[in-house]
Amino acid sequence: MLRSLADWWDSVELWITQLAFPFQVVLAIVVLLPLCGGVAVLADLASDKVDGWWARYRGARSDRPGS
Repeated sequence: MLRSLADWWDSVELWITQLAFPFQVVLAIVVLLPLCGGVAVLADLASDKVDGWWARYRGARSDRPGS
C-alpha cells in the first residue's frame, strides 16, 4: 500500500516538474491558496476554543474566595 502511494506521488511530482513554469505557478496557486486558507480557518477556530476555555478557567479561579 505504501509503495503504491509513493509510486503515485512520484508520478505526480514528475508530471508537475515537466510542466512549464507559468503552469506550475498557477497550479501551486490553485492548490495552495485554498489549502492555506483552510489551515488558517482551522487555526483560528482552534485558538478561539482555547481562548474561550482559558477565559472560563481564569474566571472560575477568580470567583473563589481568597484568590
